[in-house]
Amino acid sequence: MRNSPIEIFEQWFKEELGLTEVRIPTAVCLSTHGTDEFPNARFVSLKEIINDAFIITGPLNSLKGIEIARDNHVALTFWWTETERQIRVQGIARKIPETLADKYFHERDLNSKMVSSICKQGKETKEAKLLEQEIQHRVSRKEMVDRPEDWGGYSIDPVRMELMEFKATRFHNRKLFELENGNWKMKQIQP
Repeated sequence: MRNSPIEIFEQWFKEELGLTEVRIPTAVCLSTHGTDEFPNARFVSLKEIINDAFIITGPLNSLKGIEIARDNHVALTFWWTETERQIRVQGIARKIPETLADKYFHERDLNSKMVSSICKQGKETKEAKLLEQEIQHRVSRKEMVDRPEDWGGYSIDPVRMELMEFKATRFHNRKLFELENGNWKMKQIQP
């Protein structure tokens, strides 16, 4: 048996990617502690795993960025339809280095870059149509786009991971991994 839930995650992810036909197979639900004291959840895209940490990106001045700056204890929830597996991750989010943010921003398509440079994610607008027209105009001109100062990402170091395989009998296989003194400890938990 593998000792690291990250190794299991990577194997399961590879299996799901081999079977799925969904358009965004890297989608993951990121949950934060809201500024209004309510939990807040939204879908983001997992970029990769580096040094056993989950990497996500986006505007640092968005609501998620503000919430992470206030309380960096976050959760990720993956649901994979083809393999019927769920992974829940609780961890600590830290900003990624600027060089890594540059790399991820550079990899984005022009439309995504333009939206990130023009729009203030989550802020109210009365001129959505004008914003969209400006983006389309700039994209059509293939304007160069530098990474905005407020665009970056987070490295989420897991401290707890639950890996669950759904069963038709409803006796789901659930394993809870917790990081204790730098080592993963696993408990089989009831469905």
